[in-house]
Amino acid sequence: MFTFTPLLGAQSSTSRASQSILELDGGIKILVDVGWDDTFDPLDLAELEKHIPTLSLILLTHATPAHIGAFVHCCQTFPLFTQIPVYATNPIVAFGRTLLQDLYASAPLASTFLPKASISEPGASSSAASAAAFAVAGGDGKSGTAAGSTSQVLLQPPTAEEIARYFSLIQPLKYSQPHQPIPSPFSPPLNGLTLTAYNAGHTVGGTIWHIQHGLESIVYATDWNQARESVVAGAAWFGGSGASGTEVIEQLRKPTALVCSAKGGDKFGLSGGRKKRDDHLLDMIRSSLAKGGTVLIPTDTSSRVLELAYALEHSWRDAATSEKDDVLSGAGLYLAGRKVNTTMRLARSMLEWMDENIVREFETSEGADTRTGGQNQDKGGGKGTGPFNFKHLKTVERQKSLEKLLGDPGPKVILASDTSLAWGFSKHSLRQIAEGPNNLLLLTESFHKEKIEDSVEETQDIMSLGSIIWQWYEERRDGVALEKASDGEMLEQVHSGGRDLTWTDVQRAPLDPGDQFLYQQYLATKQLQDTSQARGQENLENAADALDDRSSSTSSEDSDSEQQGRALNFSTTLAHSSRNKLALSDQDLGINVLLRRKNVYDYDVRGKKGRERMFPYVAPRKKGDEYGEFIRPEEYLRAEEREEIDMQQRRAEAETKLGQKRRWDETTGTNGRRLSRDAGGRKRQQLSRDGRKRDSSAADDLSLASDDEAADIAASSEDDADAQAFEGPAKAVYTKETITINARLAFIDFMGLHDKRSLEMLIPLIQPQKLILVGGMKEETSALAAECKKLLAAKAGIDVSTPAADSLAMIFTPANGEVVDASVDTNAWMVKLSNSLVRRLNWQHVRSLGVVALTAQLRGPEIPPSDAEDETAETAKKMKQLKDEAASSAVAPTLDGIKPTAEKADIYPLLDTLPANMAAGTRSVTRPLHVGDLRLADLRKLMQAAGHTAEFRGEGTLLIDKSVAVRKSGTGKIEVEAAAQSATNQAALGRGAGSFLAVKRKIYEGLAVVSGS
Repeated sequence: MFTFTPLLGAQSSTSRASQSILELDGGIKILVDVGWDDTFDPLDLAELEKHIPTLSLILLTHATPAHIGAFVHCCQTFPLFTQIPVYATNPIVAFGRTLLQDLYASAPLASTFLPKASISEPGASSSAASAAAFAVAGGDGKSGTAAGSTSQVLLQPPTAEEIARYFSLIQPLKYSQPHQPIPSPFSPPLNGLTLTAYNAGHTVGGTIWHIQHGLESIVYATDWNQARESVVAGAAWFGGSGASGTEVIEQLRKPTALVCSAKGGDKFGLSGGRKKRDDHLLDMIRSSLAKGGTVLIPTDTSSRVLELAYALEHSWRDAATSEKDDVLSGAGLYLAGRKVNTTMRLARSMLEWMDENIVREFETSEGADTRTGGQNQDKGGGKGTGPFNFKHLKTVERQKSLEKLLGDPGPKVILASDTSLAWGFSKHSLRQIAEGPNNLLLLTESFHKEKIEDSVEETQDIMSLGSIIWQWYEERRDGVALEKASDGEMLEQVHSGGRDLTWTDVQRAPLDPGDQFLYQQYLATKQLQDTSQARGQENLENAADALDDRSSSTSSEDSDSEQQGRALNFSTTLAHSSRNKLALSDQDLGINVLLRRKNVYDYDVRGKKGRERMFPYVAPRKKGDEYGEFIRPEEYLRAEEREEIDMQQRRAEAETKLGQKRRWDETTGTNGRRLSRDAGGRKRQQLSRDGRKRDSSAADDLSLASDDEAADIAASSEDDADAQAFEGPAKAVYTKETITINARLAFIDFMGLHDKRSLEMLIPLIQPQKLILVGGMKEETSALAAECKKLLAAKAGIDVSTPAADSLAMIFTPANGEVVDASVDTNAWMVKLSNSLVRRLNWQHVRSLGVVALTAQLRGPEIPPSDAEDETAETAKKMKQLKDEAASSAVAPTLDGIKPTAEKADIYPLLDTLPANMAAGTRSVTRPLHVGDLRLADLRKLMQAAGHTAEFRGEGTLLIDKSVAVRKSGTGKIEVEAAAQSATNQAALGRGAGSFLAVKRKIYEGLAVVSGS
């Protein structure tokens, strides 16, 4: 069984966010992507919250807001989310961490508002969209804080350390390596489910997921790009980086279901490919710089910015070394974002995930620097010739530095976050360059057309700046300026015409006294809930903890995830001491009535769910991590060390003045020092080299991130001070702003997504049995579905108008929340094997599967006469009893038409051995069939274990004893070649003379030979 449910991003005209649920046989649920859009509305995640208690694992595909924007919010808000295993590639983990740190530092709405249920104010709302609508309806022209301002109180955004800790929970995977994941604690067994990640293009580390479970082979491919780019390699449909061919690789061919994004299916790419796109980009920039203008390019700061930064940096390098007078050499090139230095540092450490040309360029630059003795290094100490060691591109991470840069005259190009212009430095830059007629706003991504067409002037205030500007670009109301490109073509730049752009801006502001009261009310309510839950759990675990005083409900690292996974119902979390005060009934206590009440030994669990079905016992868990149990250093102190610590403690207590207060989150250690508590509320202490205890909470937090990330976290306070002028709780203040746009508008497609030509070529080669289209608007999804139907029918030589074309490949275009049944079309019957047949079966095991061939006859179920009579009598007795009971409840007429039937569920047709007179006549003459999949890496280990030499040579070729070559084609066929040797050469080769037969023998040993008889 396989069902697919898109939660976000299917036939949507307002959101780019992507969330999908894949449900497999046995109740296995997989969540693919945790995306969010620019409104940051928690209501978009309401449907996801319902599925979280039943999820088995989570997969991430790209490090963009549309795919991981809500990951940290879910970890913070939803109790069980951090207990679910998450899988992604290393670049997604690294770039996603910096992306969300930038997002929470720049976008106030990402923190979301106080939950409506946590405050008593009737006007409170958790929806950012509703708050924005109120701000527009206020009509004061400044802010919408007149009445009902409590709806704008923001939650505290996660810190850089918290974001790093959440991303450390993600388990990184490599490309093309099958992996059997571990399910969540509340998930059913995965039964051999296998995940394999393949390169998807579009972003560094972008993933096409292949999911194998039983007969289901699912390929999940959204936002992929087959074409190679400067930095990002093409999708791995045909193999490795830049590979091309006529057949898709075996692992991705003929899946039972292909989930593909429809976005981009209505456009054709440029005929010149990547080079023509880059040339058009430079021509646009040169036309504006020649007039002394500034070019603003909104982009993200995690994934697609690498492609833009690399292309522009190398263009500036070429202009600096060119003999011609190029306008680029006299212009500045800047990259603005709060985490751009971290992003570029991570990019320099992940070259192996990029295109082969990047690796070659790095190797060439390293070789040149070695030959010159490091003389090519720049003043900053870095190599100046590497792919991401920039000479001309300068980074800007502070808003004040950006304002100073924009105030300087002279031509310049600024890459700024974010693409939507809803948050980040691009919005601040637009205010400075908007009025210059020689300036250029160069868009690199398009926006949904339906959202723009349906919008009216009144709703423009709550639209993002990117949507409004894209609407102006599509309308072209004030004319178009044509600029001549280097290849002779004409480039279009749309005039703004001095139009006024009005939008609603959101800023953080300190809380008013009334808002502070509500915020304190929220904190008190939350603290009360946490306290009651902790007390309830402590009471339940007292018996278990008595056996080992070091046991705890959670470890320090997993405290959030474990405690959040506890039941949140009141009956479980209530302490025994508070039960008498509140006079709770037995219904309120639930299953805990077995512990709280005396002389109660039974509890009805019929119809109950979750913890209510089990006896309230909690098994003790010891403190530890993946390396084992925690060690208490204080237990291993020498006697003189204990005396010294006791002396220090007494001295510190003597120095403590009467009435001196400590911070609420600190406690005094044994040496008089203050120790902060970790997320689980327990003191963490470690010993330094001199035997003294030190605070380890900060070290634990920093250890969750990489070394580079630790440096960024150490400097995060300075960045936060630049992003916001105050600390502590805040509210969202909505202000209407108006600027006059005189700058020109232009568009160059740098989205890096597949186009219609790629889909028309690849889908017939993939040959999916089921095709599910998501991630596009309604019109383009329907058009692509019709086109794919024609392509698949033409591939099979079937007329598209015939019913056979419908059965060739089923194409689904679900909407958000619509469940699609895309199971494998199989006809299965349940039969019972006789004992004599079971004894003759000769099972062969291939990995986790058992294979056997049999020839037998099918017979009907046999019921002994005595058993049949007893069963009929028992059934009649039950029916009479049911009718007597139903007579009193007026339901007897509904039982009159029921006939007594056999109620045993194990009565199946019988599969038995053939009689002797039929066995000879029905013996099959078919050839044996080899079942299994041979991996060259496994064959190499087997040959080396048998004493042969085996090594890989070239692309997918295994050379054994320097005489036998084994290859595996894209279709899975194994080819074995051996060189013809004379008798003299065979004597010299020794063991290698019989290598051919040895290889064939090992290959057959790794497969199951299923005979046809």
